[in-house]
Amino acid sequence: MVRNMAAAGALPDPAWRDAFQAVPRHLFVPYYYVEGSGGSRRLWSGDPDPEARWRWLSGAYADTALGTRMRDGRLVSSSSQPSLMAGMLTELDVRDGDRVLEIGAGTGYNAALLAHRLGDGLVTTVDLDPEITESARVHLAESGHRPTVVTGDGARGCPERAPFDRIIATCALPSVPRAWVAQSAPGARIVAPLATGLVSLRVADTPEGRVAQGPFLATSAFFVALRGAPVPGEEVAERASGLPRNLLANDLFRFLLALSAYALSPEEAHRLWRHEHRPQRQRYGVTVTGEGQWAWLDDPHGPHVWPLPAT
Repeated sequence: MVRNMAAAGALPDPAWRDAFQAVPRHLFVPYYYVEGSGGSRRLWSGDPDPEARWRWLSGAYADTALGTRMRDGRLVSSSSQPSLMAGMLTELDVRDGDRVLEIGAGTGYNAALLAHRLGDGLVTTVDLDPEITESARVHLAESGHRPTVVTGDGARGCPERAPFDRIIATCALPSVPRAWVAQSAPGARIVAPLATGLVSLRVADTPEGRVAQGPFLATSAFFVALRGAPVPGEEVAERASGLPRNLLANDLFRFLLALSAYALSPEEAHRLWRHEHRPQRQRYGVTVTGEGQWAWLDDPHGPHVWPLPAT
């Protein structure tokens, strides 16, 4: 898995390559769900069938996301695609001594990678679900890591462990919680999924107050939603059903629909899309201030800005 990721350019930093080599992913996914013709099927490490156990182990080291927890037929937790994780960790740009907050403990795998890179004492991971945090603690201990695992609302951050030099979220958001910005040290970086992309914000203290601002990365990203937060999903496409079908199948247009769902109608988004020549993700960005937050195209203070919901 690591060789393939490195060959594809997903691990440019030797420190992260070392972390992925050192932390065994299979310890964090003792079971997971795969889709088949009859619906979801569970693969697990204790299957009495040797071939089934081999399929489980092979899948654990495939460069793909793995659904790890279902509730009422709905996916509530997963282990993210390793190459996407590597890209987010690279973008996080950690330095020795950085204090990191992770939102969304999941299986604990990402926290283990961070703990290997920085040390247990500098890493905090938060999740709302006590079953998920307890499972993450067990997996982390099995891998030899003991970062701080907190059961709580990730949208509120973790004030008792603040300030943080880096914040990374592994759950989809409708906007950036202001608590994260408040709990960041000046110069901190926040990397988080928003709409169907990844935004990378820098935090700075300005004469007008604290500001977090930055662009989206080129890659698409699909994560389980932050619990309790409304995130545009299939309802976006349903609301835009009057637009041409091929347009709704375009990943970049669907990104714009999701990012602007709370402020622009599908028709307004379509006009912007055409006028700006089908913009790539990197042309968009987000600004968070004490007064509010907004998404923008090309310029935070330009003509194409729209508000994001408060979180």
